[in-house]
Amino acid sequence: MTRRGTIEGGAGQRPADFTASGRRLIVRFAAERSTACALLACLVASVVLNVTGPRILAAATDLVVDGASGRPVPAEGEGGVDFAAVARVLLLALAVFAVAGLLMTVATRLVNRAANRTMYRMREDVQAKLSRLPLSYFDNGQRGEVLSRAANDIDNVGQTLQQSASQLINSMLTVVGVLAMMCWLSWTLALMALVTVPLSFFVAAYVGARSQPHFARQGRAVGRLNAYVEEMYTGHALVKALGRRQDATRRLAECNEELHEAGLRAQLHSGIMQSLMICVCNLNYVLVAMAGGLRVASGSLSIGDVQAFIHYSRQFSVPITQMASMATLIQSGVASAERVFELLDAEEQRADPVEAAPPVAVRGRVALEHVSFRYEPGKPLIEDLSLTVDPGRTVAVVGPTGAGKTTLAGLLMRFHEISGGRITLDGVDIATMHRDHVRGAVGMVLQDTWLFRGTVAENIAYGASGEVTRGEIEEAARAAQADRFIRTLPDGYDTVIGDEGSGVSAGEKQLIAIARAFLSDPVLLVLDEATSSVDTRTEILIQKAMAELARGRTSFVIAHRLSTVRDADTILVMGNGSIVEQGTHEELLAADGAYTRLYRAQFARAAAETG
Repeated sequence: MTRRGTIEGGAGQRPADFTASGRRLIVRFAAERSTACALLACLVASVVLNVTGPRILAAATDLVVDGASGRPVPAEGEGGVDFAAVARVLLLALAVFAVAGLLMTVATRLVNRAANRTMYRMREDVQAKLSRLPLSYFDNGQRGEVLSRAANDIDNVGQTLQQSASQLINSMLTVVGVLAMMCWLSWTLALMALVTVPLSFFVAAYVGARSQPHFARQGRAVGRLNAYVEEMYTGHALVKALGRRQDATRRLAECNEELHEAGLRAQLHSGIMQSLMICVCNLNYVLVAMAGGLRVASGSLSIGDVQAFIHYSRQFSVPITQMASMATLIQSGVASAERVFELLDAEEQRADPVEAAPPVAVRGRVALEHVSFRYEPGKPLIEDLSLTVDPGRTVAVVGPTGAGKTTLAGLLMRFHEISGGRITLDGVDIATMHRDHVRGAVGMVLQDTWLFRGTVAENIAYGASGEVTRGEIEEAARAAQADRFIRTLPDGYDTVIGDEGSGVSAGEKQLIAIARAFLSDPVLLVLDEATSSVDTRTEILIQKAMAELARGRTSFVIAHRLSTVRDADTILVMGNGSIVEQGTHEELLAADGAYTRLYRAQFARAAAETG
C-alpha cells in the first residue's frame, strides 16, 4: 500500500550537505539582530567575568601561602595570614561569578526567544510554501512525510537552536578568553596546553564525519515511519477488512527497525566522541599539572598562578568537550533543517501574473480553445480540446476511466497548468487571472469528500468567503437535501463530527459537501461524481435541487453513472483526452455511438445486479 514518490526519494538519495544547510540555518537565526546582539553582549560579559574569576582566586591563594610562609603581611591576621584581605578577595570572586551566572541566565532567555521567533517564521514559510506547491507534489508523495517535515523536523531544529546556540557561542568565547589568560600567565605552559588541541579537533572531525550520514538517514527513517503510520491509520478499516493486519505490522516493524538501526548507529558514533574528548582533556590536565609543579619549584611561578593556570586548563578543555558533545544535537538539527529546506526549495507552481482586469459582471461563459495537457512530458492526456459553454448551461462529461474527465475539472480550477491552448472565463484567459479569483467563481464538489473535525454548521460554512448566518447555512442544507438528516443528529447542526467526517455516512458527507458548495454561491459549478455515494432516492432529490440551483449558473457534471446526466443541456463523451461525441441524451442514443455503448453496458450491468 505504500507509495513511492518524489518526497520520499528526494531526500534519501544524496548525502546531507551539512555546511550549506548549517549556513542557511545560521542566516535565519541571525535575522533576530537585536536579540542576537544582546545575546552576544551578555555572553561576552559573562565569559570575561568567568575567566577573570580564577585570577582573583589566585590572589587569595597567594595571600594565604605568603602569610603561612612568614612573608611580610599586615600585623592583623592569625598566623600571619590577612584573613580580612582574603575575605575581601573571596567576596569579590563570589560577586564576579554571581554576575557571570546572571548574565548567562539572561543569555539563555534571549536565545530561547530568538529560537522561538525563528521557528515561528520558518513555520510561516513552510505554510506559505505548501500553498504555492503544485498538486503534483502532494500526489506523488506521502502526506505523512510532508507532515513530518512541517512538524517534527521544525521542532527538532528549534530544540537544536535553543540547546546549542548560546552554549556553542559561550564555548568558543571561553576558549578564546581562557587562551588569552593562559598566555598572559605563562606562554610556555600555554603552548603545552595547546598540544592537545589538534588532537581534539581531529577526534571531533573524524567521529563527526562518520556520524553525519547516520543522522541524515535517521531523519529520513523518521519521515518514512510517520508517513506509513499516517497511511495505515487513514486506511485502518480497509486493512482490517482485507485481513492485511499482519502485512501492516510487518511493514511497520521494518520501518521501526530501520529507524532503530539508524538512530543506534548515529548515537553510537557520536557517543564515542565525548569519551575520547574526556581522555584528551585528562591528558592535557596531567601535562599542565606536571609542568606547573616544576615552574613552582624553580620559583618562576607562584602557587596561586599555577592554581589559576590549572583552572584555566580545565576551563579550556571543558568548552572543547562541550562543543564535541553538542555535535550529536547539532548534526541531528542540521539534518532536520536540510529536510525543511528541501521542502522550501521544491519547485513551485507557476506564479500568478499581474492580473488583468476581471469582467465587470461574471456571467459564466467558459471556452476551451485547442487545450492540451500532459502530466509527464511525452505522455499526452488531453490533445486539442475545444469547447464553448454558454452561461447557465449544464454540461455533463462522461467517458471511461482515464479519459480525462477529472483532469478537465482540475484544469478549470487551475489545479494544473495547461500545456497548450487557453481557457477563458467570459473572454478573459484564466491564465492571466489570479488563482483565487478563478477559484472564487467556481464551486466544486469532489468524489472524495473532505470534512474537518468540527460541527456540521462549521463544515458547511467553510464554503463561504465571509461570515454567514445560521439561516443561510440551513438554507444551503435544505437546497442540498441535507437538512432532514442533519436534524436527526444528536445536536443537529451543532453535532461535532470527527476527523475526515467520521460519525456520518459517506452519502451524508457528500450532502454536507454539496451544501458547502451551494453556500459559496458560485458562478460555475463543477460536480465530480458528486452523487456517487448516495442512494437512488437521495440522488433523485439532489438532481432536482441542483436543477433549481444551477439556474443562472454554468455547471459541469462529471459522472460515470449516466442516469445522473440525462437532463444535461449538453453531454460530452470523452475518450483518450478528446471529445468523441456531444449532444443531448436523446441525440446521442439515436447516434448509436460511444455514448450508446456506455449506456447499454451500464443498463446491462444494472439488469444483471437486480436480476
